[in-house]
Amino acid sequence: MAAENQLDKKFKKRKLGKVDVGSHAPILKKAKRVNAKPASSKDAELPQRLQKKQHGLSKPKKSDVVGKGEALTKKERREHAKELTVLRKKKRKPHYTLEQELASLWEKMRLHNIVKDDRSRLVSEALTKMKGKIFEIASSHVSSRVLQTCVKYCTQSERDAVFEELKQHFLTLSCNTYAVHLVKKMLDNASKKQLAGFISSLHGHVASLLRHMVGSVVVEHAYQLGNASQKQELLMELYSTELQLFKDLIATKKSRLEEVISKLGLQKGSVGRHMSTVIQPILEKGIVDHSIIHRILMEYLGIADKTSAADVLQQLSGPLLVRMIHTRDGSRIGILCVKHGSAKERKKILKGMKGHVGKIAYDQCGTLVLACILSLVDDTKLATKIVIRELQAGLKESVFDKNGRRPLLQLLHPNCTRYLSPDDLASLNLCLANLSSMDASKSNDEAKYMDAAGTGEGGIDNDVEINEEEAADDDGVSCTVDGGKKDPSLRRQELLISSGLAESLVDVCIEKTEELLMSNFGKEVLYEVATGGAGGILLPSLGDKLSLVHEAIASLAAKPKPETSQEEHVLENFHSSRTIRKLILDSSAFAVTLWEKALRGSFETWAHGHSAKVVSAFLESSDSKVRELTEKELQPLVDGGVLNMHGAKET
Repeated sequence: MAAENQLDKKFKKRKLGKVDVGSHAPILKKAKRVNAKPASSKDAELPQRLQKKQHGLSKPKKSDVVGKGEALTKKERREHAKELTVLRKKKRKPHYTLEQELASLWEKMRLHNIVKDDRSRLVSEALTKMKGKIFEIASSHVSSRVLQTCVKYCTQSERDAVFEELKQHFLTLSCNTYAVHLVKKMLDNASKKQLAGFISSLHGHVASLLRHMVGSVVVEHAYQLGNASQKQELLMELYSTELQLFKDLIATKKSRLEEVISKLGLQKGSVGRHMSTVIQPILEKGIVDHSIIHRILMEYLGIADKTSAADVLQQLSGPLLVRMIHTRDGSRIGILCVKHGSAKERKKILKGMKGHVGKIAYDQCGTLVLACILSLVDDTKLATKIVIRELQAGLKESVFDKNGRRPLLQLLHPNCTRYLSPDDLASLNLCLANLSSMDASKSNDEAKYMDAAGTGEGGIDNDVEINEEEAADDDGVSCTVDGGKKDPSLRRQELLISSGLAESLVDVCIEKTEELLMSNFGKEVLYEVATGGAGGILLPSLGDKLSLVHEAIASLAAKPKPETSQEEHVLENFHSSRTIRKLILDSSAFAVTLWEKALRGSFETWAHGHSAKVVSAFLESSDSKVRELTEKELQPLVDGGVLNMHGAKET
């Protein structure tokens, strides 16, 4: 009991904050001092921390005190923080003061309304300050911009001095996020000798730079600026290890990879394996925007075995393909992906194009890939949902564009030589012979990817590779592009008629008849619509609406001949007169409508100039009904020498 009482006394003493020095118990934390001022009932309810804050008892910040307890105002604290920031930057950047001076000069020299002499003086002053330190400050976000402006506006001697100072460090600068823009600017302003020296300095590093997100931009820029031999120099070391190590082997006039292999006696399998090690890291990183990579891929697909080529095409079948089809080789790769891809891969390609079809249609190379898709893909519901709907959204603009009208013309008149050049047709007919034999085995797999209507996609039935140099006839006869299992006429019917595209196209032609007639590119869309398309595909379902198109053209032709030379009649315009002439020759319904609505009794007025071609077309028509309608009125003009039939035959 005595021991327990003793422990209770010790516990009470500790609770009151008194420490027993003589005891061996652990020392507890000293109790906090109680405020002598009695707290109100409200203060008693608040936590102790909030009471301190309310009574201003919080501990002052270190930044608020200077010297011995002297407090800073808000403005002084802000200035003090700025000073500390500047001190840290000076410690981290040895040329911080110089960069600030250059930035001040740059703000003046980059103005558009500055006098040329003043800008030259500022540029010279900036280059003088940077002399000997250009490489050290070129990687800075600010200094790289100053250097770009200086290189753009400095004299040739000053530019040469900068080039000499940096030429040993180009490879390092090419991989820097900010300095890469300076390197590109210097290449744009480089002399032929300097450009050749730069391309020569890339030897042995092209493959590693192409695998770098920033460095690949420099290689592509040099590839675009170089001549044919310099481009070949950049490509050759990507073909094999020997060409990368021994620079003398590059000096060959052969441009195609198969020719290089034959000329230098290289092993095809070894070249394929080396190119695979170069290409795979690039594809894995998604660096597929550059034309040099597209060229390498095309060369690789030409020599690769079936498995390797199929793997590459499978990797590219998707969103990556959209970033490639803006170049000639890239669009050909896109066509190969569509031709040799399975139903699943074609579906990925279409989904990857979602939201980009409008932009692709206006691209000279990309529009060929769309034309290929519309000619081959059997999943017409997905193609309608992604491709056709986006084409319909911009129909009023695309009918006037040289490239934008091509997907429309591909549906109206597939692979017509009037609208596609021999090179375009060669691209559409391109295929890989080593993959064609694999396409037959895809039929079982494609059955899994049937569309909602129960139709699957098929492979390619080509047995041989089509010659790229194959020329098409000039009379408008279309070439055949082999594709899916669905009947081409049924596919075309579903994409053009069932989707509603044809009806929208007819409405645009009625609304903008005059603009289309007088347009260099729009007239061809109007012609195909007015004639009903190849094979008369529009006539069964849209025959009544096509008669409205004929009447719209006839109403324009019925207008009186303008008295002033500033206005031009559709029968006298260069483009519209030839289009109307072709319509008379190829569409009897249009010829009858034009005669009844516009030209009956007024042939003599239009028997001169460009309109004479239109008048004579009635007598040249292959339809006897059209000739009989107009013969009584036109024959006297021919006999009297007013209408020159020989000169009117030119179209």
